[in-house]
Parts: sequence; C-alpha cells; structure tokens
Amino acid sequence: MQKRKVCVVLTARPSYSRFKSALQQIQTHPELELQLVVAASAVLDRYGNTVRYIQQDGFEIAAKVYMVLEGENLTTMAKTTGLGMIELATAFDNLKPDVVVTIADRYETLATAIAATYANIPVVHVQGGEISGSIDEKVRHAVTKLSDLHFVATQKAAERVIRMGELPERVFVTGCPSIDLAAEVLANPEIDFDPFELYGGVGDRLELSEDYLIVMQHPVTTEYDLAQRHIWETLHAVQDLKIPTLWFCPNVDAGSDGTSKGIRVFREQQQPAHIHFFKNMPPLHFLRLLYHCRSILGNSSVAIREGSFLGIPAVNIGTRQANRERGTNVVDANYDREAIVLAVQLHLRNGRAPSSTLYGDGKAGERIAQLLAEQPLSIEKRLAY
Repeated sequence: MQKRKVCVVLTARPSYSRFKSALQQIQTHPELELQLVVAASAVLDRYGNTVRYIQQDGFEIAAKVYMVLEGENLTTMAKTTGLGMIELATAFDNLKPDVVVTIADRYETLATAIAATYANIPVVHVQGGEISGSIDEKVRHAVTKLSDLHFVATQKAAERVIRMGELPERVFVTGCPSIDLAAEVLANPEIDFDPFELYGGVGDRLELSEDYLIVMQHPVTTEYDLAQRHIWETLHAVQDLKIPTLWFCPNVDAGSDGTSKGIRVFREQQQPAHIHFFKNMPPLHFLRLLYHCRSILGNSSVAIREGSFLGIPAVNIGTRQANRERGTNVVDANYDREAIVLAVQLHLRNGRAPSSTLYGDGKAGERIAQLLAEQPLSIEKRLAY
C-alpha cells in the first residue's frame, strides 16, 4: 500500500519542541512517509540554529526554506509572511505531499496554510482553538478557517473550533505533543549534561545544584515599540532577586531587536554575575533544566503548557499569553519589576505546583500519527452552520 506523504513545516525552535514526539511517531508509522520542511528562524544561527538539533535527532530534512527578512519590525513580519508563501509554495510543488501540517499561531504558520490551500493540499492545524494575546489570536483563528483537520490540545479549544463553524467530526482532542516530552522528562529528570560546556552562551558558569530561575521572554507584536522597556523591567527584577538565572534569547517577532538590545545594554552596564544567557538547546535538555528550576519567568507558553504538567511555578509577564488556559502553577504580573519580584517570592514560599494534564497526558504524538494515517483527506470546506 502506498504511504501517505505527510509534510510537516517547522518554522521556529518552539514548533520543533511542540511537535518532536509526533515527528517520531510519523517517521515510524508503517502507513506514513514524513516530509520535513524546516523554515524561517529555525534555519538561522542567530535564533539558535534549530535545524542542527533536528538533524542530530535523526530526522531527514526534505527542504530548507529561507524566508526571514532582517528588521524585526511589523513591515518585515508582513514581508516575511509573503516571502514564505512564495518559497513554501515551491517546496510543496517539489515534494507533492498528500497533506501539510502547520503548527500553532505564528505568522509563518499562516504562510504555510495559505500556500498549501492554494495548492489544493489538505491542511492539518495543530493547537488551534486556543486564545491568547497579541496578533497570535488573529493568526491562529485565520489558520483554523484555512485548515481541513484540527488536532487541538484541550477540550475548550475543540469547542471553540466547532463554534467557529468547523465540522465536529474533523476536530480531535489529541493533547499537545510537547507534553509527551515533558512526560519523558518526568520519568527521567536527572540533569546528566553540562549546559555551559555543550551550549556555551554568555555569562559566568552557575551552580545548578542550588536554586535557580529560568527566563524566556519574547517581544509582543502589538506592543513591539515597548519591547526594550518591557525586558528592562524583567532584567531589573532578576537583578534584585539575586538568584542564579538561565536566560534564553527571544524569538524573531517584531520587537526582537529591542528585546535583544535591552539585554545587551543591561549586560554591559550591570555585568550580572548570576545570569547566564543561552541562544537555544534541544527540547529534552531544556525541559530537564526547567524541571529543576524554582520558577520560570517571562511570556512563553512553555511555562503554561509544559510548566503545568511538570508543576513548575511560573510568572507570566504582560499580555502575550492573556486568557490562555492555565493550571495552578501560573501567577500573572504586569511589566513592573516590583510586581515580578513579588510573584517570584510568592512561588518561592509556596514551592512546586501539582501536575496538571490540562494540555495532555503524554500520548499526543501517537494519536496525531494515527489520525494522519486513517482520517479521510479533503480540500472541500463544509461548515457546520
């Protein structure tokens, strides 16, 4: 029997960690052929060169797509989306997949969905139906309307997708594949590697046997002109806390240049001895570090998704994750150093949170691969209303 060709497009470091377990299941499924396209910031060294870790994990890359324009502003985001549509259309024409999988809510996700739709290729959207702040809200729901099958992380997300008019029989609650990796870490949490030796970075070597924090804060597209001010508040909060901190660099969104500049200026002026800055590292290594930290700060959804499953106290800063479903591990704070310090201190007093299966039980990858193998594929859009 001819295998169904499944083209998965990964465009940033989070999309790899979000989908790694599903890639493994697709690659080994007897009825599926994986076509892996790596694009956008995932192929750039400046943003952690995710493609290197993908290859180290044994995945064959069918195509690399270079589409990111320099500038980190609203105009370059729009132009990158347009260039991505052009380049991805060429990749799909060469690969001729039976189905294209696009993940989450970034602008590259929108480019993927549009290019596949106009090529008459069925689109599967992973992690639709969620709500959050910033422009991600618009992109996520637009991709839902361009997609033909929906693999969502939570029951509420499924209900929202159906309320948007999608057929219930095409909406499946699979859980989030990132939780599969978190479950793997929960079963084997030991830090058996030296992150400073393996991944370099900037700053002094820290003692990870003691208390430490993790920070991952990205610019907010709808507030991109305030990115440097926002990151400055978090930097000062971490400086005031005086707790060893592993800080991970921002993504490519508009405002990234302001965030990065704020970090560089602070580092040069303050020369903080207790903060070490990393570009990137493989998902399992990052999650092991996350498991042992006292709290994660910033606005990455990893604090809400994997953090809730692992029971890691999280301080969610600002509006980027506004209204996203979360477990009891999350405390919100605005862009204010004193509020951030108080939130971290609250977590330090209370300790770890109970584990939550809100975003999955660790078997999402298996479910996704099986659905990709067995579900009928169609490009005809029938709505429930």
